[in-house]
Amino acid sequence: MDIGDKAPDFTAPDQDGNSVTLSGLRGQPVVLYFYPKDDTPGCTQEAKDFTELGHAFEAAGAVVIGVSKDSVKKHEKFRLKHDLGVILVSDEEGDICERYGVWGEKSMYGKTFMGITRATFLIDGQGQIARIWPKVSVKGHAEEVLAAVEAMVRPA
Repeated sequence: MDIGDKAPDFTAPDQDGNSVTLSGLRGQPVVLYFYPKDDTPGCTQEAKDFTELGHAFEAAGAVVIGVSKDSVKKHEKFRLKHDLGVILVSDEEGDICERYGVWGEKSMYGKTFMGITRATFLIDGQGQIARIWPKVSVKGHAEEVLAAVEAMVRPA
């Protein structure tokens, strides 16, 4: 997947069981971030960071959506436990992860396993990929994404 490509559409349930359809959000920027697992240190921090900047993303007209393979019920608990303000989409079957190329072999402590690579896609109002962060480091990431969103909606 490259910048300028049409973002793969999807419909999936959020933390409340409501359907979220990417193409239904046309006309506004969408920050689509993929993360490995609810309630783990890095994933929790990333979700909190995006939540903290929620008003700024809103002011720029952007919607922030986190995607993992956790269930709707796990997403609901995660969101309530940490008072998160981002939409959390459940991709239990892994279809969205596959289509965005974030599902693959990972390694930790010398062991290899299949999992989600932490990645973020900025999708413009026309549904095209405007920016990709392929291997995200959590610290400072939400701020960097917000700057990209603001630059996209308010070009210099």
